[in-house]
Amino acid sequence: MFFKQSSLVQNSIRFIVFFILGAILAAAAELPYGGWAQIPLLSLVWWGFEKSQTTTLKQFFLTGAALGLGYFVLGLWWIYISLHDVGGMNFLLSCMAVFLLAAYNALFFSIACLPLFFLKREYCLGLILAATWVLAEWLRGWLFTGFPWLGLAESQVNGPFAAVAPYLGGLACTFFAIWSSWLLYLLRKNLRLGGASLACIFLIMPALSLWHFTKPQGDPLNVELIQGNFPQSLSLNPNGVFKQILFYENAIKSSHADLIVGPETAFSWPETNLPSGLLDGLQKFAQTTQSTLLFGIIGRHTNPPDGREYSNRAIGLSANAPPYRYDKSHLVPFGEFIPPGFHWFVQAFNVPLSDFARGALDQPLLAIARKDQDPVYAAITICYEDVFGSELADRLRHSDKPANLLINMTNLAWFGASQAPTQQLRLSQLRSLETGLPGLRATNTGITASLGSDGKVLAQLPEFTQGVLKTTLQAYSGKTPYVRWGNTPIVSICCLLFVLGFIRQKQF
Repeated sequence: MFFKQSSLVQNSIRFIVFFILGAILAAAAELPYGGWAQIPLLSLVWWGFEKSQTTTLKQFFLTGAALGLGYFVLGLWWIYISLHDVGGMNFLLSCMAVFLLAAYNALFFSIACLPLFFLKREYCLGLILAATWVLAEWLRGWLFTGFPWLGLAESQVNGPFAAVAPYLGGLACTFFAIWSSWLLYLLRKNLRLGGASLACIFLIMPALSLWHFTKPQGDPLNVELIQGNFPQSLSLNPNGVFKQILFYENAIKSSHADLIVGPETAFSWPETNLPSGLLDGLQKFAQTTQSTLLFGIIGRHTNPPDGREYSNRAIGLSANAPPYRYDKSHLVPFGEFIPPGFHWFVQAFNVPLSDFARGALDQPLLAIARKDQDPVYAAITICYEDVFGSELADRLRHSDKPANLLINMTNLAWFGASQAPTQQLRLSQLRSLETGLPGLRATNTGITASLGSDGKVLAQLPEFTQGVLKTTLQAYSGKTPYVRWGNTPIVSICCLLFVLGFIRQKQF
């Protein structure tokens, strides 16, 4: 009995320690140089696995799950705000929903760490570990429509491996972060080999930055991004909705720029229920000023084939062109579409318009006309879609027009004063890095910003302030290797490493 109690205590302590390590790893991502900070922390994780003396697969798997649980509970706690504070869900049910989502994502951390249990701790284990982690992240971004939020890749926009993103995408950033952390861990056992390998990696990265696959096109655009800073509770109040509509209408008509952008659901009523003459008046304004307007509304479909009447829509208005429409394609599970068998959850959440129609994958780009110059084409994403770099690359690769910039429209008022806005800003930065295209973020509460083709923030508004970001943005043309090939190269490399690693292991 004593030995059983002792084992239980040891397991409990181990799980708590790894939970704390996971939380620290997530907190490090929010630091100014979080991508650098995470590498020694991951090395500490590998050392912890070595010292944990887990003798069974079950113990090891639960230890990895504890690491992932700490990481995702701290990184995704803000979902509680949308469920409880905004949606009115029961406290316990809201906490349980956050815990279950974190636990689901933690399973992929457990899977990614399995090579540490099955394989001998040698030099090539670091490559196999990195390959397994990438494959687990790729699977997390695909299974059940995918939820790749809070991967290690986006923290690399402030880390040492950002330069690899235009070549092989965010998953390659993850690969190098894991591999370099293993090499750092290896220094205590093999200083010469680990040090030489780390030196080579860190010398190669600056060299990758010397090549540029996109180039400036035409004169810079004058841009105005409108941040209304309206609390989400107003969207459920007709007077509040009207106040919000009036603000964005006046803000647009007070602007003077080539491109004027409002956030997701700036006009948060269905298109057919908007005040009479609103869209016609904005169309006339665009005609008079030769500006291109882009803002979010609730789209409405007549006779939808799947029964879903509404969509999360961006509408563009410009001179001498019919209205542009983009319907969000990659929807948020539960928030924007109801998975089969989960209608009870949405009823508990009690959020209207939570079962949207899905937009097509091959929707056209937004054309931004310029006097005496070729038009600029913008790829639109709405909020959550910015998480899926491979889908955006696929859209750009198959578009009949060349994309020159990215525009993300979002409303993070659902998540209050949390780290959600900074997390999504890093995702937008990673998308610009991968595509070599500048980006614009128009948000309701923040972070409204303009990004360079290298992912750097050029200008931004403070969070939770009402204002207009007036800036200029240089359009770019061209395609990076990642846009041309997507995730296929890095996933193929990791599959090959995974297979070769296990073949080598059996030779011992």
